[in-house]
Amino acid sequence: MIIGVPREVKADEHRVALLPSAAYQLIRRGHQVIVERGAGAGSGYLDAEYEKAGAEILVVHEEVFERADLIVKVKEPQPDEVSLLRKGQILFTYLHLAANRPLTEGLMKSGVTALAYETVEVNRRLPLLEPMSEIAGRMSILVGGFYLAKHNGGKGTLLGGVPGVLPGKVVVLGGGTSGINAARMAQGLGADVTILEVDVERMRFLDITLHTAHTLYSNEAHILEMLPTVDLLVGAVLVPGARAPKLINRKMLEVMKPGSVLVDIAIDQGGCAETSRPTTHHEPTFVEEDVIHYCVANMPGAFARTATQALTNVTYRFIELIADHGLAEACEKQPALLGGINVMDGRVTCKAVAEAHGMLWEKLADDRLGKRM
Repeated sequence: MIIGVPREVKADEHRVALLPSAAYQLIRRGHQVIVERGAGAGSGYLDAEYEKAGAEILVVHEEVFERADLIVKVKEPQPDEVSLLRKGQILFTYLHLAANRPLTEGLMKSGVTALAYETVEVNRRLPLLEPMSEIAGRMSILVGGFYLAKHNGGKGTLLGGVPGVLPGKVVVLGGGTSGINAARMAQGLGADVTILEVDVERMRFLDITLHTAHTLYSNEAHILEMLPTVDLLVGAVLVPGARAPKLINRKMLEVMKPGSVLVDIAIDQGGCAETSRPTTHHEPTFVEEDVIHYCVANMPGAFARTATQALTNVTYRFIELIADHGLAEACEKQPALLGGINVMDGRVTCKAVAEAHGMLWEKLADDRLGKRM
């Protein structure tokens, strides 16, 4: 199989979908790997390293799409890239289609088989999403604390406090992977941390694991109780494949103190606040109701090298499986891959995406997959 690795063209995206070492392993297994020139430069991986691994370096972006059977990316294809996709080709990347109807329609029109990292589920876990959630969760406290500084427009509160001064208050909405990582970082700084969650068993786990962090059942009344005193609010809610629920409306923001910070990690799934809208690393924030919003849709891209290594660690075995056996047989060997297929043959095959856009959903069974592949 020919595996193509294009350079990411989304704004401020410096990750690459395949490490030189991973390319080497695929080539040893008899596959061909083609990499666009400079694809790994933003993560510190030079073209020479890919060439040493046996990969072919291509100069033209479009040629990668033209020649590859399997396209592996980090972020969703941009509008100019969607037209390069074709029927019979496999795309494997983060898609977040529930928040992007135009992309969903574009993938349907192309005929490509589009697999999303974020909907591959194994034993109720999302193994291809978790590393990026860990980075985004930890990063949320770093950027939140930064924008709390007075010269950055914040209220001037140091999250860890100092002797004789109470620490800042951090509230995390959601106790999943990104939420627990945000709480760990905030706790490490010495902040006063509260996690709101709806799963009682998860709250027991958080209580045992985090020790000094508080847990609180998540509902609108409890959120409203917390908002007047919160310094940093982290939105870390996730419904796999679906749009993020809107837990914070504009009216609720009015009770927060001016200069407070909201970091909406859920922005790539539409955001968990009514006022959230996607931003970039170059223009990461905006202010609504005197609250600083940080809503960068590709947060882990800021730490591209770490993120690239963490991503390839978890995606490689699935890429290898597809390359070795083709998608139909790969799904037989690893049924979790079926859940990753969001669009196929012009139809939406992920229920959460179909529901988000009011589209027809076609359930994809592995026996039918074999006939279509």
